[in-house]
Amino acid sequence: MLSRSLGLISLGALAAGALVATQAQAMTFRLESLGGACRGGCPMAIVAEGQITNSTPHDFLAFLRENGANRDLRTVVFLNSEGGYVVASMELGQIFRRIGAATVVARLAPSAGRGGRFLSAHCLSACVYAFMGGRKRVAPQGSSLGIHRMFANQVTDAGAFGDGAVVRRYDNGSMAAHLMAYSVRMGVSSDLIRTAEHISSSTLHMVTPSEMTRWRLASRVF
Repeated sequence: MLSRSLGLISLGALAAGALVATQAQAMTFRLESLGGACRGGCPMAIVAEGQITNSTPHDFLAFLRENGANRDLRTVVFLNSEGGYVVASMELGQIFRRIGAATVVARLAPSAGRGGRFLSAHCLSACVYAFMGGRKRVAPQGSSLGIHRMFANQVTDAGAFGDGAVVRRYDNGSMAAHLMAYSVRMGVSSDLIRTAEHISSSTLHMVTPSEMTRWRLASRVF
């Protein structure tokens, strides 16, 4: 297994058309009702929101242990994330695959008395690699997937005045090779990784519907 110390940090998110720094909260998990007409227990889905950190795969496993006995739980994960660590995202995706989860880029906001309602969301940068783990992957109309080149920020030794510089380091090709092998195992074209590695780390390429289809990444409908 790849060491998490090799994980390359994804950049950030596009919010209202502007590039913002990655200062979001770590990913959290909760259950939300899928709603609909049901008697007794209504089906429940998993809502995952926030930045994917090195502890996120462990946190998700702990969440599953705590909630796995819930007979109403369905293995559907709603994702809304600006990204995070690449290796942790692959680990999270592999957990999704092991439990047979469907991954959906959407928010499932509670609606009092009527269960949940679907809202648009985004899955950006390294989040896309977690999303890949779904046995079925859906990005509904209005939700977005964004990719770019991975990188790590490294702080150089501080000078006489303690003002160490932050240097952006890029993959030498080894991590991209691991990502391409992972994408193939998940049933997604490795062309997605090749394309991402040609996108500036200072921006995001929003995956088009035709690319979703061509790369076997996602569909717009269940």
